[in-house]
Amino acid sequence: QAALAAAREDEEEKQLRQRFMAPPVSGLRELRRRRRELRSRMELLIMETQAEVCRALTALDPGASFAVDSWERKEGGGGISCVLQDGEVFEKAGVNVSVVSGLLSEEAARQMRSRGKSLKAKDGKLPFCAMGVSSVIHPKNPHVPTMHFNYRYFEIEEADGTKQWWFGGGTDLTPTYLNEEDAVHFHKTLKEACDKHDPKLYPKYKKWCDDYFYIKHRGERRGIGGIFFDDMDSPSKEEVFQFVKSCAKAVVPCYIPIVKKHCHDSFTPEEKLWQQLRRGRYVEFNLVYDRGTKFGLLTPGSRIESILMSLPLTARWEYMHTPLESSKEAEILEVLRNPKDWVH
Repeated sequence: QAALAAAREDEEEKQLRQRFMAPPVSGLRELRRRRRELRSRMELLIMETQAEVCRALTALDPGASFAVDSWERKEGGGGISCVLQDGEVFEKAGVNVSVVSGLLSEEAARQMRSRGKSLKAKDGKLPFCAMGVSSVIHPKNPHVPTMHFNYRYFEIEEADGTKQWWFGGGTDLTPTYLNEEDAVHFHKTLKEACDKHDPKLYPKYKKWCDDYFYIKHRGERRGIGGIFFDDMDSPSKEEVFQFVKSCAKAVVPCYIPIVKKHCHDSFTPEEKLWQQLRRGRYVEFNLVYDRGTKFGLLTPGSRIESILMSLPLTARWEYMHTPLESSKEAEILEVLRNPKDWVH
């Protein structure tokens, strides 16, 4: 009987290994042993999400393949970076998983306290565990939007041994040109994922997304939004996890149909130029404001190549570039300056 059970476990492990892009950071045996714990379930979810997204992208760009890079962090944990570059459809697509632990740096703790977290350190030390999946997809064709998503879980142990935990994440779209039908499809798919849990969540997180991805020095949003949330720790750990799972499962259906629809659209050199200029804005937001980028750069031993994976392969800045009135370029700028409700 013991031999049968061991054989069954080996078979299950083999199936899991085939499902993922690489062996999980915590190891399959360990994840199976602690499979009822939320940390293990979250790690399995981010591994599955990474594999689902990579396979969906590869199916659209069969000539290209993901370079899969497993890395370790000497302070604790590691990650798996999957990056596709110079494909026919995707200029650069990255899907990262990281599972890290150790002691929170003073700068990272300061950043969290500034968001209202009361973190009581023991001898100035705060043990933490953080895991997440994050992705940015930059297509070649200017009629296919860039897409970003990130889902993460954080746990911090305070001086008295109590653990603070929270989830964060979101999915958002950055088109070079506005296609209203695509915007409605994207937002509706995310709204359906949110509505399964509470109809109040989508409007709240849609507004948060518009506010978060605001390039203050330009007076415009990075894209047409989606959903964004952080520090989510209620109603209960299980309920928040199920909500995050629904959002992660909505990534492929909200985006892949848009790529399929437009990846063979014709485009002009002028449209490609406008895409490059909009990517410049993407870079500005990520390097100046993005919370995840800042946290990564402030965390000792973090992998800079994985953090900066979100940046496009190419971008452009032109002095005083202004699109013509009533042009397609001016149309998208109007929406970035004044966000719209896409689902009502």
